[in-house]
Amino acid sequence: MDLKQLEYFVRVAELRSFTRASVDIDVAQPALSRQVRQLEVELRHNLLVRNGRGVTLTEAGELLLEHARGILHQVEHAREAVVQLRGSLAGRVAVGLPPSLARRLAVPLSRVFRQRLPNATLSITESLSSAIQGALVAGRLDIALLYNPLPSHELDSTVIMEEELFLVGPASSGAPCDALPLADLAQVPVVIPTRPNAIRTIVELELANINRRPSIAMEIDGVAAILDLVLDGVGHAVLPMAAVLTAPDPAAFATRRIVSPSLRSRLALATSSQRPVTTTQAAVADLIRELVAHSGAEAAGVPTASECQPAG
Repeated sequence: MDLKQLEYFVRVAELRSFTRASVDIDVAQPALSRQVRQLEVELRHNLLVRNGRGVTLTEAGELLLEHARGILHQVEHAREAVVQLRGSLAGRVAVGLPPSLARRLAVPLSRVFRQRLPNATLSITESLSSAIQGALVAGRLDIALLYNPLPSHELDSTVIMEEELFLVGPASSGAPCDALPLADLAQVPVVIPTRPNAIRTIVELELANINRRPSIAMEIDGVAAILDLVLDGVGHAVLPMAAVLTAPDPAAFATRRIVSPSLRSRLALATSSQRPVTTTQAAVADLIRELVAHSGAEAAGVPTASECQPAG
């Protein structure tokens, strides 16, 4: 066995596909297949069962995957330990961010990362929480910020911030200055993401608790698109203040608090429970916690429509 064979096998096993693994690690599929096959010949066991939809692991494959992850992690840990003799951390860290936070965190995170970890490499992926969670479990990401993740034996997650959700409309809508009772939200046409989505789940669940359901004007994924439709008069949105502040012109929006009860979204920092966190990854996780705390403090200081002010 060599490390390259183990790395290729792990990527194929985690992505359940030679095609996807080939794209992910930028290796021609025939070469990838050949390396994995040589590993099977050396071990005298079939590790993968090929089928039309991809691959599945055999019992031997499941066992090797568990060991291979540990071996590759130890190699990375050894590499980091040697580099640290020069007084710095190294390695590649892949981070997943939800759209509502990506615009606010991506630039500050990359800036601080370059300052504090000049010998390491950062990769940032922006996507919805459901897609980010899948990439984290599959090993394509090392760290992710997830909204309201469900308990999973595949993830280690810690809530690092709670965000209040607001009703967002155009500043020209002339919305009243008082807060909106949750029961009245059911009467407001909303532009909302498709299922599964963390915010949509919160809205539907809380309304169901009082025997109400949302009035959906349009379903669309992506914060930027939702805000564009709000300005176009299609409906209102339910979003955290941080999402409104990502708009090119936050002052174009007015926000109202939702009360009785309020709606709150939990933001968690997550890693895979299947792969130990490296020293460099732990340092990046600390940077993210620091930036999220700062971003949350900024958003909390922005006046809302309940004070007769635009979002900006």
